[in-house]
Amino acid sequence: MNKVNIEEKLSQFSDYLSPKIVGELNGQQVKLAKLKGEFVWHKHDEEDELFYVLKGSFDMEFRDKTVHFIENEFLIVPRGMEHRPVAHEEVSIMLFEPASTLNTGGIENEMTKIVLEKL
Repeated sequence: MNKVNIEEKLSQFSDYLSPKIVGELNGQQVKLAKLKGEFVWHKHDEEDELFYVLKGSFDMEFRDKTVHFIENEFLIVPRGMEHRPVAHEEVSIMLFEPASTLNTGGIENEMTKIVLEKL
């Protein structure tokens, strides 16, 4: 059992759209990521995802609406719901999702991260 300092972990990377694993529990992974720009439209057929804003703000686009999030707010995206994160400036987020979750859902492209780095 080791405590995790989020600021310390965030300082260890600068790449965008590349989640890093910082913890695991009950088949779930706790991930940190930095976003800037538009991600791809995608969905996860089997997994829900929780996005928690640590620093900054971003928009979660859905096909029928856009929801804006700021620090200390979170959103759970239900499985099967198509979505796309968009960050106009750098944002740091924490993700909680099953270990089986592929960052681009059912799509594989240049943004897909098959193997995630553990910090």
